Amino acid sequence: MSRSGISPCEDLAERYQALLEVAQAIAAQRDLDQLFRDLAQRLPRVVQVNFVALSVHNPVQNTMRLHTIQANVPADLVGGHEGAIEGSPAGVVWKTQQPLLVSDLASEARWPMVTRCMREDGVSSFCFMPLTTAARRLGAMGFLSLEKEAYSEADLEFLQQVANPVAVAVENALAFQEIAELKDKLAKEKLYLEEELRVEHGFDDIIGDSKPLTQVLKQVEVVAPTDSTVLIQGETGTGKELIARAIHRLSGRSERTFIKLNCAAIPTGLLESELFGHERGAFTGAISQKAGRFELADKGTIFLDEVGEIPLELQSKLLRVIQEQEFERLGSTKTIRVNVRLIAATNRDLKAMVEAHQFRSDLYYRLNVFPITAPPLRERRDDISMLVRYFTQHYAARMKKNIQTVPTKTLEVLSRYPWPGNIRELENLVERSVILTQGTDLQVPMSELQANDRPTSTSISTLEEAEREQILRALHEARWVIGGPSGAAARLGVKRTTLQSKMQKLGISRAS
Repeated sequence: MSRSGISPCEDLAERYQALLEVAQAIAAQRDLDQLFRDLAQRLPRVVQVNFVALSVHNPVQNTMRLHTIQANVPADLVGGHEGAIEGSPAGVVWKTQQPLLVSDLASEARWPMVTRCMREDGVSSFCFMPLTTAARRLGAMGFLSLEKEAYSEADLEFLQQVANPVAVAVENALAFQEIAELKDKLAKEKLYLEEELRVEHGFDDIIGDSKPLTQVLKQVEVVAPTDSTVLIQGETGTGKELIARAIHRLSGRSERTFIKLNCAAIPTGLLESELFGHERGAFTGAISQKAGRFELADKGTIFLDEVGEIPLELQSKLLRVIQEQEFERLGSTKTIRVNVRLIAATNRDLKAMVEAHQFRSDLYYRLNVFPITAPPLRERRDDISMLVRYFTQHYAARMKKNIQTVPTKTLEVLSRYPWPGNIRELENLVERSVILTQGTDLQVPMSELQANDRPTSTSISTLEEAEREQILRALHEARWVIGGPSGAAARLGVKRTTLQSKMQKLGISRAS
């Protein structure tokens, strides 16, 4: 209808002029939320509208994300929630690519949840138009009015003219949003990798050709090309991280990020934030948004060392990520989907922990898809000479020393030593030896080995056996419950963590 005193042609020309101004203004917007607000301020110049609704298709979850804002009112967006495609008029318009006109909302029985909200806001009629560009179907745009029959079939062509530049603006805003997220993710990955480069990894590859190590490397070759979860078990210092890196390097994800996290090194209260990230204000001290390790590892591999230290209350969330590949940041309801390959490692007996109700059984079986046991150094005695020479060259080059040989007698003594600290202990000894060496032959402080080897004497063994027997008796009496007022730790008069440490040191598990 033309306004009083103005011809239909003049009225139409004025509407199209206003539409051109709206299109030029919104084309400059790069932020999606600000684009919605700008539309709500400018569209009343072009068409009769009390509420503007924009529903954008979410291709990841195959849902429609609805935003509604009152026209000419500087208010926050209403909605922003995900909904099923068939459960809203916008979803039907996106699917059919046909306009949808409802002249009297009171007689509309479809989409009861959506229309009930509209009625609560006083809406009496609406029209939804497809938001489509040459590249893709984006969603739908709604014009909502407090008046009945605010829009007619004759208005549909003009309303589509309104929706067309909006579709282009939405597509541009989504593209800039995706670029910004990718830049942010790359910046965080770069920061993480720079931090990784500042950390000394010890040695860059797995050294040795003994039979136990060869068997492990064959397992690595078998499982690496798959995306299966791997659980690496073994004593402290056996090189579990090196095995994890080898699996990643031989996998189809080798060009992507390898993210690691030592679960025992992070305070329990911060572990969830490290794994899954947090939003600003999620907890005291969260002054900015932070992406978690799973988010940084998207399309790559995440290595969780000391996975047995993850508290029970967090294990269910970890299980969900492994099974569903999705999670929410702390303080957020937005679901983030990732494609991550998980490798876990532990020096603890997870099966015994499951029996003691200290570790979830479902998480254990989900982690234990492909177990690999890293052999202790005492079972790889044939590799000790090779490792000693490798570490000697490595540290001699770093310290600018000319060490050319390792005496044969020294190698024989090192090969007989039991190495309770495994490769890490051997590396530390060689580094210390390089520091002490003045000539061209490596000088190893043998007295240190003798001192470290004393706990294997008969008297100490007898003491350990007595302690082991006492702990086992308390565990049996407590039915293998460690904590609590009637647990084995209380019976022995020690802390739960102290008892667990002694059990690990003495090799005590429920199968003992």
